[in-house]
Amino acid sequence: MAVNKGVENAVGRKIPSTINGKPAVPFQGIGKHQPAGRKYAPPIPSCANYPADGNKLVKDLRTALINAGLRDGMTVSTHHHFRDGDLIAHALFTIASELDVKDLVWFPSASFPCHEALIRYLEDGTIHHIEGSLNGPLGRYASEGKMRGVGVLRSHGGRYQAVQDGEVQIDIAVIAAPAADSFGNANGLSGPSACGLLGFALADAQYAGHVIVATDHLVDFPCYPWQIQGNYVDQVVKMEQIGIPEKIVSGTTEITRSPDRLFIAELTARFCEEAGLIRDGFSFQAGAGGTALSIGNYFGEIMRRRGIKARFARGGSNKYLVQMLEEGLIDYILDGQTFDLEGVRSMREHPRHVDTSPFTSYNYHGKGNFAGLVDIVILGATEVDVNFNANVVTHSDGVLLHGIGGWQNCLFSKNVILPLPLFRDRVPVIRDEVTTLCGPGELIDIIVTERGIAVNPRREDLLERLKKSTLPIKSIAQLKAEAEQICGIPDPAPFTEKVVAVVKWVDGTVIDVVRQVRAS
Repeated sequence: MAVNKGVENAVGRKIPSTINGKPAVPFQGIGKHQPAGRKYAPPIPSCANYPADGNKLVKDLRTALINAGLRDGMTVSTHHHFRDGDLIAHALFTIASELDVKDLVWFPSASFPCHEALIRYLEDGTIHHIEGSLNGPLGRYASEGKMRGVGVLRSHGGRYQAVQDGEVQIDIAVIAAPAADSFGNANGLSGPSACGLLGFALADAQYAGHVIVATDHLVDFPCYPWQIQGNYVDQVVKMEQIGIPEKIVSGTTEITRSPDRLFIAELTARFCEEAGLIRDGFSFQAGAGGTALSIGNYFGEIMRRRGIKARFARGGSNKYLVQMLEEGLIDYILDGQTFDLEGVRSMREHPRHVDTSPFTSYNYHGKGNFAGLVDIVILGATEVDVNFNANVVTHSDGVLLHGIGGWQNCLFSKNVILPLPLFRDRVPVIRDEVTTLCGPGELIDIIVTERGIAVNPRREDLLERLKKSTLPIKSIAQLKAEAEQICGIPDPAPFTEKVVAVVKWVDGTVIDVVRQVRAS
């Protein structure tokens, strides 16, 4: 789809007036777009249409999809708690293809390299387009302009917002549940495929027209705790295997051994301590990448040395965060995603390891969320620019590589820090203008590189506190110049005019587009 009657949004990016046939609302600035109307609601069900004994079990997923009325053009959803170990999406679209159903919209909470197999269903017409993260092989497929529709990229909170507001209406949701009873109560805490929490499937359960729970561990009623309540569920399917739990440990979930990355992590922790951000009762969130894990490790050392503890840490949980909880360095883990099996164990066993959802943590169209309560958030990025705008979905070549995840939502935390190498593969990370704008610079506070730290000039309070610091505080322009002195100034990536994906902001407006990469 080319940009049709494009309009310029508040950050100067030209966006389409329609996306997949629906009107697009341009980004208007932080907090400027105000929702109207009421939340979307699915059809009212009646107990008269469900088994009186509560047994909603059907023989297989194929039967469940036929019962659900699967047909051309529907929107179907899955979630990503198994990360690169998901088996449900492939099973779902294999059945749809066998039934000769066409033009489905896939609405995952995220996609992973394991979903490369779905390209065949994009090619045979089973799937029309994807509204969810487009990374790995799926990202390249879309970036090359091969997907028939336009991809829509949302944050985790933005996904909940889109469903709640009726921007996306899910016809059929298939929820992979490691444990479930025949009524549909389900959790991710037990069974051979235990993955932790099921919070990313909450919107699907609450708002989808038809909800199928697929499990490989059927238990007697009640399956408790019920992270998914059976009153939302239409059918239950017992399958041989729904996911590979070992593969939830996808990506880097070990502390980095790179000297440069370790130095960046140390600088970040020193900055937080010298700026007075680490104090008794503070809160923090860091991802599961090697550098972020190292920063959390340094935070632990500082807390031990000073005899203080954190009130809570926001997860993605991992074994390092669990160790801090069990040591008493933090009071609570508020977990949005489990990154390893130690996190699964801890959530099952520890009463202060709390499962959360995008509704409570991130939904911008709610009555507040957790993000604004977090003192320090550590995030990654593929690029930043001299105005502190950041990119997280493409690299400088413009190819879709990462999902947004909770990244945009976390920008509303009190101190947003991006620890980054100054260049990757001899390509500078700091640019005059980011290739794809995912987060406005007014929400990004600190950039930490191995050659210095840049503080957003808006944060006069931090600059004042650090006047006498021995840390290498520099302007972002200085860091950019140093990178270009080493690597040179890269040529801009060549793009066509065709829009292959749009990036939604947390309020459902369009902040930027991703264009088709030009064949080399």
